[in-house]
Amino acid sequence: MTTLERLQNPSREHRFVAGDGAALHVEAQGPAEAPVTLVLVHGWTQDHRTWDGVLEHLGPGPRVVRYDLRGHGGSSPARRGTATIPRLADDLAELIADRVPTGPVVLAGHSMGGMTIMALAERHPQLVEDRVRGVAFVATSSGQMDRITLGLPGLAGSMSARFERKLAKALAHRKGERLPLNPAVVRSGARLLVFGDKPRPADVRSVAEQVLCAHPASVGEFQDAISVHDCRVALRALRTVPGVVLAGEKDRLCPLPHAKVIADELPDAEFVRYPGAGHMLPQERAGEVAARIGALLRVAVR
Repeated sequence: MTTLERLQNPSREHRFVAGDGAALHVEAQGPAEAPVTLVLVHGWTQDHRTWDGVLEHLGPGPRVVRYDLRGHGGSSPARRGTATIPRLADDLAELIADRVPTGPVVLAGHSMGGMTIMALAERHPQLVEDRVRGVAFVATSSGQMDRITLGLPGLAGSMSARFERKLAKALAHRKGERLPLNPAVVRSGARLLVFGDKPRPADVRSVAEQVLCAHPASVGEFQDAISVHDCRVALRALRTVPGVVLAGEKDRLCPLPHAKVIADELPDAEFVRYPGAGHMLPQERAGEVAARIGALLRVAVR
């Protein structure tokens, strides 16, 4: 069965229903009796395939659970009013309770996935205290995303931010199930916006394919949610959890200063910068991301 067929026809094993009825696509691998479980959370407009390269480098040992956020990939669209970061945090808490009911957990989140983990710490502090034994924040932000200029200076930067907000508003009211965009155009946009130096064509194609699988209205509403995301204070609940903050020095969407804010709130976490890398660290630096997550898994086992 191809990836697309699996997304369109999920089995019971690959389907989890959240408390409000949203159906989420889930992928799990590795032994159920593993001493620790890694839960991977992808970013805005992407899906569980974000982590394909990272898993190749991790190897077959750990148990891994990854899933598609509501409105993304093979999950159902986010109903009006549910495309919020707090709701994503609740989905994550419910998914852990159902699919990982016991044992230590390591969480890794890319972009909006990292924001989801921050909101989890704010909304479900007991879960974090009892179960979470490691956390990786990959190319993400704790707030002030409404000030992003996509790396453009002055007037061009402010205009790009306004255009992004208008586009999000238009998408939020779109009725279609898929973005009516030419794949070649999406690939070109992804190459310019979310990658750093010399990305692999296969990685650019993968990112574009995931964008085209996302639900347009959900994507638009989530963009609004990202713009008001503010979880810097919530990070303090993770100060005793072993962690790592990973950032690309050419990230236009979650720039390096945003990663620095997270690292400042988690003084014991390792802060790693990748010269030449953009926003898509799970593709651009898959081996390095896997190595950092693997170190967290080893600490969690001990």
